[in-house]
Amino acid sequence: MPHAAAVAERSPAVAGGPTAGSDFAPLLRAVKAQGLLDRRIGWYARTIVINAMALVAVGIGMFVLGASWWVLLLAPVLSVLCARTAFIGHDAGHSQISGNRAVGRALGLVHGNLLLGMSSAWWNDKHNRHHANPNHIEKDPDVAADVLVWTSKQAKVRVGFRRWLTRNQAWLFFPLTLLQGVAMKIYGFQDLRRQDPRERVTEGLLLVAHLVGYVTLLITAMPLGHALAFAAVHQALFGLHLGLAFAPNHKGMEMPDPNGERWGHLRRQVLTSRNIRGGLVTDWFLGGLNYQIEHHLFPSMPRPNLRRAQPVVRAHCAAVGMSYTEAGFLDSYRQVLRHMYEVGEPLRVE
Repeated sequence: MPHAAAVAERSPAVAGGPTAGSDFAPLLRAVKAQGLLDRRIGWYARTIVINAMALVAVGIGMFVLGASWWVLLLAPVLSVLCARTAFIGHDAGHSQISGNRAVGRALGLVHGNLLLGMSSAWWNDKHNRHHANPNHIEKDPDVAADVLVWTSKQAKVRVGFRRWLTRNQAWLFFPLTLLQGVAMKIYGFQDLRRQDPRERVTEGLLLVAHLVGYVTLLITAMPLGHALAFAAVHQALFGLHLGLAFAPNHKGMEMPDPNGERWGHLRRQVLTSRNIRGGLVTDWFLGGLNYQIEHHLFPSMPRPNLRRAQPVVRAHCAAVGMSYTEAGFLDSYRQVLRHMYEVGEPLRVE
């Protein structure tokens, strides 16, 4: 299924998408004129090959160092490489790498299901709904009440242990992200029930293949104790890395009123998103998601073009009088944690 926001880029007829007279249309024309939506196949080919080679090198290193506790030094390296793998799968799901649906699907299955044990079908379904209505409390699954909550209305109805979690969620946020990598694997298996039979077989077989391959690699490369410690460190840091990449993008930003006026594409994507300032290291570490505004406006834009699009988008927002939110790396997390703390405040003063 094409990404909802990507469809909006191409088709003004999509409900809620840009129209010929919208504030978004001139920006879209400017971005297209500069070729910023053109594929960057060479860039992605190099990225995929380098990442694959690095994964193989770490695997070899695990066998070389497996008998020693020094092997644990490779766990953080593997967690970073797994995050790179997740970013490639993310980009494939957005048709950033190829406009061919079958190619994008294959890349997603390899980098998501096979290499990470994370269902690409589950991720795409969830992520499509997020992109179509970011921060919409009734339509965006990323702000639905779950372990964490994002509005005072969600907080008020919490009971028992979840109420305690909400009271302390700002302090617990980063510790909880250590479980995110494992949680996303579990969600993928649970989602198999939703999928049609053909998709379920492909997704399920690859998820199982990952699990069997991962366990086999660990127990053949090192003693059981080393393997358990390696897996714990690797999965925890992988989850933390994903949390660091995803958390600053929307949390604490505007949330559309479900009963209010309908926002156009430009307003819906810009006002709910936050960019992270930084250089090439930040781009690499966050997989380009630090350009969250540009990514949400143009989800099919190749990752290396997001930096080039930023001045165009920022200038257009200024021209139409729309705020464009940027924050430093550390300040972005401060804003997120402050929002989470304020949401839980009523429960701490009872």
